[in-house]
Amino acid sequence: MDKIRMGLIGCGNMMRQHLSGVDQVKAVEFTAVCDVVRENAERMSEVLGGTFVTTDWREMADKVDAVLVALPHDLHFECGLFFARHGKHVLMEKPLCNTEEECRRLIAVCKEEGVVLMCAYPVPHYPGVRKLYELVKSGEYGAVMQMSVWTEQLTRKDELHWLSTARIGGGQFFSHGCHYVDLLLRFLGTPVRGFHLGTNAGTPWMLREGTSAVVLQFESGALAYHGATWGARGTRLGWDIQVQTEKGMLEYSTTLDGARIFLYDQLANHRPGVEESSKRQVVWELSNDGGNAKFTHFEIDHFADCVLNGKKPVTDGETSLKSLQLIWKLYEAERTGIVPDLRGFAIPEADLANYSEYVASLDRR
Repeated sequence: MDKIRMGLIGCGNMMRQHLSGVDQVKAVEFTAVCDVVRENAERMSEVLGGTFVTTDWREMADKVDAVLVALPHDLHFECGLFFARHGKHVLMEKPLCNTEEECRRLIAVCKEEGVVLMCAYPVPHYPGVRKLYELVKSGEYGAVMQMSVWTEQLTRKDELHWLSTARIGGGQFFSHGCHYVDLLLRFLGTPVRGFHLGTNAGTPWMLREGTSAVVLQFESGALAYHGATWGARGTRLGWDIQVQTEKGMLEYSTTLDGARIFLYDQLANHRPGVEESSKRQVVWELSNDGGNAKFTHFEIDHFADCVLNGKKPVTDGETSLKSLQLIWKLYEAERTGIVPDLRGFAIPEADLANYSEYVASLDRR
């Protein structure tokens, strides 16, 4: 088998984002689509050139080898369990499930059935994030002092539908921040302590927080900050990652025409023969016509590679659970007013090595 037959479950905005780079996915044949609103599934089928269409994902089981699930969070467990029990591989939209018990059960069943379970965290697959990871890990810029991740979006109750209810399993931090907690754990290693503060000021349609501030301290001494909101009426950063190192600040940012990594070196003009313009240098860039959305095909390709060649996903069940466990711990600490010990939530060294090898393997292509 040189391709896997994949079914798509949930044909809303999230699935459209996953498929924005579908023309670049080579190892997957999309054979079935499902949405409770049949018209949504039919439109998705047309985009894919014609597939089996259904409003009940149970009818897809004999038509697929794997599924990409983009359903409301509270349906992840039930749907994932069904397909695992039918011997199908599962690429699950984040978060993996709404509770730790559900996550652990789904992980266990996928192991029992011998199927691949991968959480759809696209950020570790973005070319710019992979390059930033390489630059940081190379040591070329010295030790990391601080890493900051900024995400500023505007969501509304009439746009969110199920997201604005208890079905989300948490607030903005759980639903969206899990991407970036996962990323911080990959870049910075073992967390020691931290705290989260959230508010729904400005986002009254949210039952939990719509705006978050998260601070983490790591064993290396580095600090991490994640600032995010679903209530941004305006934004300058939009989506931005900054890494303060001993030799300058590395910044990864995206626009509609591509992505770039800058090095900001405030000491440049103090060195003989170095021009003032060297304070900001482009150290990597990639042009494209769709920003981050065009990068989602990398995670689908990786999932297919793992299915076809018996590899371990870089965001497998156990690894992706770490970010959720840390978030749940910070939610609990926020309620009780303590600063918790977070050392049990590091991504294991073997899994970090797996990610490093994955990043290197793409660069060798």
